[in-house]
Amino acid sequence: MGHSHASAAAVGLLLLLAGCTPLPAASRGAVIDLLQQDWSRVPGVAADGDRLRVVATDRRIVQQDGSGGQPDPPLGLVGTHLLAEQDFSIGAVFADATADVGLAVYDRPPVIADEFRIEPAGLRLVLRGDALRITLFDGAAQRDVADPQPVWDERVSVPDPEAELSVRRTGELLEIASDGETLASEPLGGVFASGELWLGLSSEEGRFAVDELTATAPAGAAMSTAGPAAADAERSPDGLQALADRIRPGFRIGAAVALGPLASDEDYASRFVGEFGALTPENAMKAQAIAPRQGEYRFEEADALLDLAEAKGLAVHGHTIAFTEAMPRWMRELPTGTDRERRASAEILLDYVTTVVTHFRGRLDSLDVVNEPFDVDQGTGLQENIWFRVFGPAYPAIVSRAVHDADPEVRQFVNENGADVPGPRQDALLRLVLDANEQGGHIEGVGLQAHVYDLGTDEITAEDLTTTLDAVADAGLLVRISENDVTDAEGREAQAEQFATVLATCLGSEACVAYTTWGVDDRYDWWVDDEGALHQGHDLLFEDGEPTPAYDAVREVLGG
Repeated sequence: MGHSHASAAAVGLLLLLAGCTPLPAASRGAVIDLLQQDWSRVPGVAADGDRLRVVATDRRIVQQDGSGGQPDPPLGLVGTHLLAEQDFSIGAVFADATADVGLAVYDRPPVIADEFRIEPAGLRLVLRGDALRITLFDGAAQRDVADPQPVWDERVSVPDPEAELSVRRTGELLEIASDGETLASEPLGGVFASGELWLGLSSEEGRFAVDELTATAPAGAAMSTAGPAAADAERSPDGLQALADRIRPGFRIGAAVALGPLASDEDYASRFVGEFGALTPENAMKAQAIAPRQGEYRFEEADALLDLAEAKGLAVHGHTIAFTEAMPRWMRELPTGTDRERRASAEILLDYVTTVVTHFRGRLDSLDVVNEPFDVDQGTGLQENIWFRVFGPAYPAIVSRAVHDADPEVRQFVNENGADVPGPRQDALLRLVLDANEQGGHIEGVGLQAHVYDLGTDEITAEDLTTTLDAVADAGLLVRISENDVTDAEGREAQAEQFATVLATCLGSEACVAYTTWGVDDRYDWWVDDEGALHQGHDLLFEDGEPTPAYDAVREVLGG
C-alpha cells in the first residue's frame, strides 16, 4: 500500500492537486514545517496567517437504520504526508483551545465503508486542559469494527498545555513528551511499519489554533514529504474507458471511489485512473459527510475527489441528495409533527439541497437526486424518511425542482436496487420518475444498481435486462448501470460471466449511457454480518491490484 518518493512529474501534478511544496526525497536530519503544507482539503482545518485554525466537525458514520454514530475524525489525505521509515519526531504547539485538542498520526488512512470505519494502526492524542489521553491502535481485526479498542490507552497530566507536545519514535519505542519531558512510552509493536505518517487535526467539541507543527528526523534518519498516490497515475490508452470510446463514443465506464485509497494506494490509484472514465464518490457527497452539523458544510474531501477528476479528465456522477441512510442526526430528527414544523423543516431541507448543488454546479455530469426511495424489503412503498415526512410522497419532484434551480445542466437520476429485472419494483420506479416529471421535475433517467449478492436469487440475465432497458427507453428515460458488483461464491467464471452479461446488454441499448462498478479493488471491499463480524468481499474487477477474470471478461466485451 505504500508508495515511493514523488517523481518530478508527480510533483508537478501534486502542486496542481494539493498546492504543497515537497522536500527533496529522503532528506536526512530533515526538519519539516508542516504548517506550510496544504491543509485546504482537510475538513475543519483552515490556514490563518502563519497558524492553523481547527474547529469541530462532528463527523460520524451511522448504521443503516440511523443508529450508532462512529466518530470519523478527518485526516490529511491529499495535502502532504510523510515518508519516515526510521526514527522521527512530530511536535506541535496548540493555543486558544475551547475544549479538546486532537492530533492523530496513522501509518495509513482508515477504510471508510457505508456504515463503519476500519481503524488503521496509529496514534491518537486528545488534550483537554492539562489531561492528555493517549490511545494506540495496532491495525488488527476488531471484535466490533464500529467500536475499535486500542492496544494502549493511558491518561497523563501535562504540566503546560501550551508547551510543545511531541510524538517520538526511538527504535522500537514510542514516546509522548511535553516540553521535552517524557510523559509516557510504549513499545511500538509494528505500528508505523508502513514507513508512512498520515496526520490529522480535529476537535470533538470546540476549536483551537496550531502555532507550531513540525516533523523532524534525527541525524542519520531519512524523512521526506509525499503527495497523493493518484498524482502519479495516468490514463491508459488501452484501459476500459479507452476501449469503450472506440466502440461507443460518449459511453462512460466508471467506478465508485474513496479518497483514502486514491491518496495512499498506488495500485488502486493507477488502476482507477488508468482504466475508468468516470468517478462516483462512494461516501464523500452523502449528507453525513458534507453536513455533519446543521448549517455547517464540509465539502473538502468531495472537492478533493472532483479536483482529481478534473486533473485526469474524468466525468463525475454525484451521489447523492435525498437518501434515507447516511444521514446526520440533525437532519433525521427534523420536526414534522405540525404544519408549522413541516414548513420550517422544508425550508431547512431545501436550503441543504440548494447549498450542496450550487457548490458543485458545473462540476457534475450527472447526479442521483433520490437514492433508494423504496423500502428495503424489495417492495414498492416509499420509505418514510425525513424527505417523505416533510414533503409527502411528492418529495422526488420537489427535490428535482430544487436541484434544477441550482444547476439546470446536471443530468438527474433516481437510483434504486432490485429494479434491474422486470417486476413490480421496476414498474414502481418508472412510475415514480414519470409522476415526478409530471409534477415539474427534471429527472432524465434511472440508475439500476445491479448488485448481485447471490447468483441464485439476484442473477441478471441478458433477456431480463434487455426487457428492462426497452421498458425504460419506452418511458423516454435513460439508464445508468450504477453500482454493479458480483459475488464470487459460485466461482470466478460465473462471476465473470455475470459482469460481462450486464455490460454487454447495457452497451447494446442506446438508452443505457453509463456503466459503473461499486468499487475498484477487493482490498477495500468489506462488509459486516448480522453478528457484527467483519468480512472481506470479492466482488470487483481487481484484487490486490491485479485483474480478476471478471476484468478480462469486461475487456473482452469492450473489444479488448
